[in-house]
Parts: sequence; C-alpha cells; structure tokens
Amino acid sequence: MPIHEPGRRLMHNVGLKFVEKKVTGHGNRPTNAGLSLTSMIDFLIVVVVFLLMTFSASGETPITKGVNLPKAENTLDMIDAPMVSITGSQILVDGSAAGNTRAIEDSKRLQRVDELFNLLKAKREQWKQLHPGKDFPGVVVLQIDQDVQAVVVKSVFQTAAFAGFPNVSFMVNSLPKTKHE
Repeated sequence: MPIHEPGRRLMHNVGLKFVEKKVTGHGNRPTNAGLSLTSMIDFLIVVVVFLLMTFSASGETPITKGVNLPKAENTLDMIDAPMVSITGSQILVDGSAAGNTRAIEDSKRLQRVDELFNLLKAKREQWKQLHPGKDFPGVVVLQIDQDVQAVVVKSVFQTAAFAGFPNVSFMVNSLPKTKHE
C-alpha cells in the first residue's frame, strides 16, 4: 500500500474494512461510550463523608438516649465488654431488650432479671466458643441513669454476677482531675 497524503478525516482510508466500520460508526454504537464521572464522584464523596461521621477512632461508645450518666473524677478507658443499659424502665444489653425494671421498683426487693440473665449467659458461652483455651474475663459495663433506684442497680449487678460476669464497670462522665495540695 503506497504512502499517500491523508484526507480530511483520519483513518478514513484504512485498508481493513472491519476497522473502517468501527471507526466510522456506520449505524452501530460508537466504540467509546461516554461515562459521566460526576455522579460517581458525588456518590463516593457521600459515602466517605458518611463513614467519617459514623467512625469513632477514639473508642467512644454512644450513650443510650435518655441516660444521664453520673460524673466521676477517677476514671479508666473503656474496655471491650457487653454493655448493659438501664433507661427508664427498660434494660438493654448491647442495644437489644433484656427486661424491665417495673417489677423490681414495685416490690422494692432484690431479684434476678431472667431475660438479662439469659442474654448475658449466652454472651458468655459465645465468648468461650470464640476464644477456646483462654480465661473468661467476666467483665460487663453498666450504663445506668443517675436517677435509677439503688435496688434496680443492685438487682442488675447481682444478675450479671449470677450470669458469670462478676467484674462490673460503671460508665460515667469524666470530670477534670483536680490537684490536691
């Protein structure tokens, strides 16, 4: 094929017919489809902003609505353990319902909360299956409103101990430490 001067359109005089058809289009879809990257970039920005807003690198746990935590001066960092919350008359374990405090408040006596006991016992068995051969730490974190009656706190504490969680930590708001002279 001799070398000749190109015409007004590049690749128009190509000797291979299938290449010429693809280049010129001839009623078929064009080979380079136009993708709109704007919508894809918008989607990725929304996802990244959402993940940044929900991710907590400091290990802070969200406080259940309606819980006004007591304040304490000598505190420790949070540990990885089941969290038992008492809000109003409801008892929650890691956000799922685990009983009611009405019966304890009405009788004004210590009593075992059966739903809480069963949930904590199941969590203990699950931990043992996931960590065979290790000693069970038996720690539970109590997130209790400062206005909850003492008999309810004692009943939840005792129920946790009966379920195999003898070590209890209380979630509190940290006060700034003062210097004692």
